[in-house]
Amino acid sequence: MEEITTIGIDIAKSVFQVHAVCATGTVLFRRQLKRRYVAQFFAGLKPCLIGIGACATAHHWGRELANLGHEVRLMPPGYVKPYVKRNKNDAADAEAICEAVTRPNVRFVPIKTQDQRSILMLHRTRMLFIRQRTMTINAVRAHLAEFGIIAGIGRNGLQALLDLIRKGEKAEISPEAWLCLIALADQIDLLKQRILNMERQILKWHSANDLSRKLEGILGVGPLVATALAASIPDPTAFRSGRDLSAWIGLVPKQNSSGGKEKLGSISKAGNRYLRQLLVLGALAVIKRAKLLGHTRHPWVVGLMERRPSKVAAVALANKMARVAWAMMSHNEPYRAKPAAAGT
Repeated sequence: MEEITTIGIDIAKSVFQVHAVCATGTVLFRRQLKRRYVAQFFAGLKPCLIGIGACATAHHWGRELANLGHEVRLMPPGYVKPYVKRNKNDAADAEAICEAVTRPNVRFVPIKTQDQRSILMLHRTRMLFIRQRTMTINAVRAHLAEFGIIAGIGRNGLQALLDLIRKGEKAEISPEAWLCLIALADQIDLLKQRILNMERQILKWHSANDLSRKLEGILGVGPLVATALAASIPDPTAFRSGRDLSAWIGLVPKQNSSGGKEKLGSISKAGNRYLRQLLVLGALAVIKRAKLLGHTRHPWVVGLMERRPSKVAAVALANKMARVAWAMMSHNEPYRAKPAAAGT
């Protein structure tokens, strides 16, 4: 039997599809594997190239198979799709992965360590709690509005409603409604405490990570953005330039160019949605502070705000932040701010 050189795996919750070929591209076997037999099966094979789609549990299996001596490459599903022939099924996906992993122009996803996955889990759990808190606050406002009780927007308005619920002095609200409102108020307090606990853990990881502390020096980057960048980009050399990183995050314009005419639209919103959100929020904070103070140490931001609306300027600044972060991570250098010109 010819030696296996390349394997494509379509991973799932229970049943994995495996497609193996030799050096000439001849298919050696196609088979299904139960999850409990995957590690045992690959432990009995000689080291080879294994392609996996970068989806749920891909980083776990990438680490497991790499520990067995195999070369593992993770690929975004969008890069695999062009190699799927006609109908989509597990066998066709595994064959497409096996074909795509050998292409020289396919960009691969670096396998994240357990430490990096853990800090990203903190980030995602925090965002989940924030969404749940927002939903609960909206429910409190909507329920009280049915009784004619309205409060202003923001934290002060919410606190006024929570104080009213704690006192329980409104006679027009029935005991059953009070029971629901008190439960919602307790839930808001619980979610607030859990969010604070997540943020403390993120700050603790940030204090112990050299790269994250370096990234904090960038304009608009705090511990949240710094830790997310450090954990989401394990290998900055996977990107040829800072623009490639910005494109991966989704901060560059979409192109619809043809015939030598360039047509650029709004940002692509491709790639990592969470990083894009954090970078844009950090840029908006910089612009808001510059407006409140009436000045900033960064003349580039001032010129940008004069030419463009605030949100457009924020996206441009977020793009710049991503490029600076790539340069710092690639060259392992601290942030060096450009000195302001005289009179600015």
